[in-house]
Amino acid sequence: MAFSPEPAHKHGSAPRIAILLCNLGTPDAPTAPALRRFLAEFLSDPRVVEVPRLLWLLILHGVILRVRPARSAKKYASIWTPEGSPLKVWTEKQAKLLGGYLGERGHRVTVRVAMRYGGPSIASVLDELKAEGVGRLLVLPLYPQYSGTTTASIIDAVCEWAQRSRTVPELRFVNRYHDDAGYIGALARRVEDRWASHGRPEKMVLSFHGVPKRTLTLGDPYHCECLKTARLLRERLGVPAEFVTVTFQSRLGKAEWLQPYTEPTLIEMAKQGVKRVDVMCPGFTSDNLETLEEINMEARDAFLHAGGTEFHHIACLNDQHEWIAALSAISIQHLQGWPSSVVPDAAALDAQRQRALERGASA
Repeated sequence: MAFSPEPAHKHGSAPRIAILLCNLGTPDAPTAPALRRFLAEFLSDPRVVEVPRLLWLLILHGVILRVRPARSAKKYASIWTPEGSPLKVWTEKQAKLLGGYLGERGHRVTVRVAMRYGGPSIASVLDELKAEGVGRLLVLPLYPQYSGTTTASIIDAVCEWAQRSRTVPELRFVNRYHDDAGYIGALARRVEDRWASHGRPEKMVLSFHGVPKRTLTLGDPYHCECLKTARLLRERLGVPAEFVTVTFQSRLGKAEWLQPYTEPTLIEMAKQGVKRVDVMCPGFTSDNLETLEEINMEARDAFLHAGGTEFHHIACLNDQHEWIAALSAISIQHLQGWPSSVVPDAAALDAQRQRALERGASA
């Protein structure tokens, strides 16, 4: 096995601590060649498509990559910003803000962004962090709900890099935070702010990224965690169960996926007389193609064409203060035991005072 080049080692130097903020990824540009490269990597991941390998690769390279890139490029072009892909822009802002929030709370931690597919790749960022002397690494996927198709794939990529490295930093992984109080609170605040300025809808749809139904029968907890997120958010908002509908979007192929499907549900709501619906995508922490194009364009058009009159897309958490605060709290929780804090927090100071009092009493 070939090992990756090792950085010059300074004996006696304290290992640095870093957080690797990971997201799905994005093409480099809204063009067919860029989409072909991105989709080839994404859809070649056996975690994403769990069918016989040889058969799938023949379908992927013989059919899908000949047709889909041009169609997907048009969709990406419809949401592309002067700064680039929205998902990458928001993820980079989140990393910068997270570093600032942690710094304000007395934690000296490097925060970097890596993408599971496309750039910057997980392996390339890990190489950079290792060269900078990082010896302890917290891997934090921007997927609140765990799935083998997403979270586990990031773990795979980190472990594959580790197999090629002679020295491996201490590693920790955040697998899920679907029921984290700060995350739920940030979602609720997003909804409440929208309702404060636009009023309440007749129905609210919480649309999560879809996965094949067989992942549920094979033991993947994703479906259950999506439902728990929805329940906690509904309870936090204080609305009845019938007010909120959970759906799943982004099907690929002919196999059955988690149901109910988002767009057919919205069409049926409109046909039944629902005039206004608010749609939120709690499983995405950054707005991206699936929220901005699939929901706010395609699903919107479908609902309005079927008889609805108002469609409100509630934006993802993006750079919202409550979300970055929740993300920093999640990070600090998982950094415990690593010397990241340069300024003792209030609890630590209280503990120090108590120990001093106890020593004084026993003297």
